[in-house]
Amino acid sequence: MGLEGGTGDGDAVQPRSYWRFSKQDFFPEKSFENWSSYVSALSQTRSRFKDRLLNRSDEETELVHLRKQSENSMKRCLNWWDLTWFGFGAVIGTGIFVLTGQEAHDHAGPAIILSYVVSGISAMLSVFCYTEFAVEIPVAGGSFAYLRVELGDLAAFITAGNILLESIVGNAAVARGWTSYFTTLLDRGSNSLRIHTDLSDEFNLLDPIAAGVLLIAAAIAITSAKKTSYLNWIASAVNTVVIIFVIVAGFAHAKTSNLQPFVPYEAKGIFQAAAVVYFAYGGFDSIATMAEETKDPRRDIPLGLLGSMSMITVIYCLMALSLVMMQKYSDLDTNAAYSLAFQSVGMKWAKYLVALGALKGMTTVLLVGALAQARYTTHIARSHMIPPWFALVHPKTGTPIYATLLITVPSAIVALFSSLDVLASLLSVSTLFIFMMMAIALLVRRYYMRGVTPKANLVKLVSFLLLIIASSMGTSAYWGLKPEGWIGYAITIPVWFLATLGIAVKLPQERTPKVWGVPLVPWLPSLSIAINLFLMGSLSGKTFIRFGVCTVIMLLYYVFLGVHATYDMAQQMKTMTQSPKIVDDDDDDGEEPKPSA
Repeated sequence: MGLEGGTGDGDAVQPRSYWRFSKQDFFPEKSFENWSSYVSALSQTRSRFKDRLLNRSDEETELVHLRKQSENSMKRCLNWWDLTWFGFGAVIGTGIFVLTGQEAHDHAGPAIILSYVVSGISAMLSVFCYTEFAVEIPVAGGSFAYLRVELGDLAAFITAGNILLESIVGNAAVARGWTSYFTTLLDRGSNSLRIHTDLSDEFNLLDPIAAGVLLIAAAIAITSAKKTSYLNWIASAVNTVVIIFVIVAGFAHAKTSNLQPFVPYEAKGIFQAAAVVYFAYGGFDSIATMAEETKDPRRDIPLGLLGSMSMITVIYCLMALSLVMMQKYSDLDTNAAYSLAFQSVGMKWAKYLVALGALKGMTTVLLVGALAQARYTTHIARSHMIPPWFALVHPKTGTPIYATLLITVPSAIVALFSSLDVLASLLSVSTLFIFMMMAIALLVRRYYMRGVTPKANLVKLVSFLLLIIASSMGTSAYWGLKPEGWIGYAITIPVWFLATLGIAVKLPQERTPKVWGVPLVPWLPSLSIAINLFLMGSLSGKTFIRFGVCTVIMLLYYVFLGVHATYDMAQQMKTMTQSPKIVDDDDDDGEEPKPSA
């Protein structure tokens, strides 16, 4: 596979068993042939790093050439209806059912609804960016592939590391929440099924049930994307009934007195909660990763993304409001808020229905997550950023089994040890970082085209982007240091506005979307950058320490392995692009792309 495979129809490639584990499958690049080759590669790290930093991938490479690394194609079997329910199933789970009570109790009070509004606005801005990219570059890599094309390998690698971190941590967080609601269904304490140990406070409750649920979800996702979609429909339908009940019954027992005081923790608490509950909106990017298995990506992906997220934003706000009106925020349970809130108003039986619905929601999140995250990982492996063995697609199931296990096994280990609050905050900063990078990439895509944009315009674009990022970081920092002040905002906000205006007035758009594009460019992407950075600044210092440690580990991996593997892969791509041009048929049923006449 990888560097050995032929590129034309004339190359006879002997079929190989899917179940193989040789060194050549993990490290086929020239830099890892032997120790002498590796030492030689290390001596060239500086020049190779510069090459990877300055060079960009292209759409044909992402759409066609890299797909060959999987040896077998994924099956085109999904439509907009599947994607809409995938979006619904991927998003509604632990975030709304668990974090709402936790953040209303600890940080926002009844103003938790404003936290969901802020997070929802930020999420919708990111949805716009994702939709344009997914329509133009319909490939399994999602944000990783988009950033490779627009910002280059290093930005894509940092994002890839965060995608893998987000996937592992996110799955573990949902699985831990699953256990909490399962104990409620059994009418037991939230930690009664966890094993108590003498480890430190945030890691002393072992959760074998969470680990088991993750393994079961992965096993289902491995069998078939379409079968997983059917199961997701059923579970999401049950979840929808429960959500309607929660909203209607919650408002039926609402007391306006429970909304007082509305902002007990001041405005800072609203934004701090918004940064954490942003986790509740995470997962919509899963739809973009299903592009290779979608029959008509240009039509189905916008319908699936925008349709599902519009509904989810409204649902979240209504559910949050019904909760804080039904029970005083200070009395909310931080593990199973909705179930115990119904018990407090005399509807003890309802807590079982809510717990069942929450379990259904979390189950669909785990199912869709196992499906989508494996697609991310597959494309990352196709680029050789991680060993290409993980890119292999099984010839019968049409699913990437190894990539699924790469996410599932670490997720199960993390879920076994870590508490939900540790996981949610770490996940939020990772998610916000990725979405900020996506907004930057969209601006680059619209205003810069290699070989076309004059160097003077490129310098202007980079300068304006740096000002947007710096002013957004300044606003966030000033909010954290002096939330009652105004002098800092009088500087940072006008700088952000003028930098965005500079892009709009001084630079021509080099690219017009063919099918669907983000409206009000550059204003909406620039606003997305500002909001994401602001929410990141609202998270705790401990979260950034954990995020920083993870980032350092990622960079060490990149320097010693990733940069050399991707450099060798790039050299191979140059050779492949000299072969007869290959085109992809968007309407195929999963067959390999064929050379054009």
